[in-house]
Amino acid sequence: MVGRVFVTGGTGFVGSSVIETLLARGYEIAALVHRRGVGRDDVRVHQVKGELFDVQALTRGMEGCRAVIHLVGIIREKPKLGATFERMHVEATQCILNAAGNAGVKRLVHMSALGTRANAISQYHRTKWAAEELVRASGLDWTIIRPSLIHGPGGEFMQMEARWARGTAPPYLFMPYFGKGLFGTGGSGRLQPVYVGDVARAFADAIERPQTVGKVYELGGAQVVTWPELHRICAEVIVGRRRWVAAIPTWKARLWLAVVPNSLLPFNQDQVVMSQEDNTCDLAAFVRDFGWEPAGFEESLQAYAMKNAL
Repeated sequence: MVGRVFVTGGTGFVGSSVIETLLARGYEIAALVHRRGVGRDDVRVHQVKGELFDVQALTRGMEGCRAVIHLVGIIREKPKLGATFERMHVEATQCILNAAGNAGVKRLVHMSALGTRANAISQYHRTKWAAEELVRASGLDWTIIRPSLIHGPGGEFMQMEARWARGTAPPYLFMPYFGKGLFGTGGSGRLQPVYVGDVARAFADAIERPQTVGKVYELGGAQVVTWPELHRICAEVIVGRRRWVAAIPTWKARLWLAVVPNSLLPFNQDQVVMSQEDNTCDLAAFVRDFGWEPAGFEESLQAYAMKNAL
């Protein structure tokens, strides 16, 4: 049975892919939009004008919907614009839950992040956990999905990787990562990048699989890599040759953060901290309930790089 699905973050990288996947399955979309639309001329996409914190507008948009997919999140805070982790992750989620209750929508699929936990070092993960706690206590038929680093041709991360691989973005001469130790050579965390199309498929599948209700799923690709390995794969696939990969010591990055205005740096404290943690997962529960395994990083990157999508 298809129907209408309310989607937050539909204008973003992940949201656009989720909407494409849902439309391909015959769903109609109610997409929350603020300043810009979802960029589609499709009668099945209904644009709901409003903000994440306008519960009345959210409620109107959710009326008649079969499910809500909540995707909104930020990786960098912009306090002057009101975009803090607390506000965008926790307060926004509470508004979504309130509106779903008002509209009588019982099904919710919520995007969290791999590494989310109560005692997390980063504020990013702690606020993601607080949002999860609200979801768990909501009384809705919820599913929480925690993706690892999401990659794809339209994503900000892969656009930066492509610029580094081509030497067109600072630091130009090498592809950087944060490393432990005096010279940054003490290693960093491992990660399990997941293709955006697989993330979108997972969210669409969750709506249709009753066995996912009340469960939390960690979601990564089939391939585990270190940051240097990820950079080398990107260089070889995107430009066909190796590039110099070098570490920036974490202590130096923290020093810069202490003395340079954060708005002038391309990274923040949480990103430095999270880069040192393993961001990997066991896919057994996901594969058991969803019936498929996400693709590995190099495999999926090659597929869209061949289409000149980077």
